[in-house]
Amino acid sequence: MMLAFDGAVIDGSAYTDVVDLAHRSPAWLDSIVSVWSTYGLAVFAVLMTVGWWRARHVGAGAALIALAAPVTVVVAYAVNDALKLVVREDRPCQSLRVVTLEACPAPGDWSFPSNHAAIAAAAAVALLFVSRRLGTVAVVAACAMAASRVWVGAHYPHDVVAGGLVGALVAFLLTAVVRRHPDALARRLTATRLRPLLVAP
Repeated sequence: MMLAFDGAVIDGSAYTDVVDLAHRSPAWLDSIVSVWSTYGLAVFAVLMTVGWWRARHVGAGAALIALAAPVTVVVAYAVNDALKLVVREDRPCQSLRVVTLEACPAPGDWSFPSNHAAIAAAAAVALLFVSRRLGTVAVVAACAMAASRVWVGAHYPHDVVAGGLVGALVAFLLTAVVRRHPDALARRLTATRLRPLLVAP
């Protein structure tokens, strides 16, 4: 049976420094970070919805790229989750026996790479192809999400960095494929029942 990887040897000290800082910080700050860490991914869904809504008024090709964003995020999540099963890194709260803001997940809920970071990064990169303004907001939000996951004790720093890289790479590659011939594919789809998703009334 494969043994779980211990990530504490990589940056365990940096992790404990962040967790200790969280314990010394004001309760209101910890509450804000915890809420963001838990529910912040919803912001990316909102940004992708706004991006799609605006893209419909630009053209069917732009709307198609916007619609590809959530699909890209799902693929990035699947790839990242598959990597978790390969690496099998224990959560830092299990390896280092520290008290964290977020409840320590059960054994078998692997830590590397961070799914939250991967989803946020994938959404941010995909949104950069939809709208530079929305994408910039999403990039800042993705960095905040990655940092929050370490702050609440859910991940090592290298977990969120790796998750961010996985999400960004998957999003870049998939969006690049869609951007090759978006107008041709959009014309085909506008002839179907999917037309309302691509063209504003």
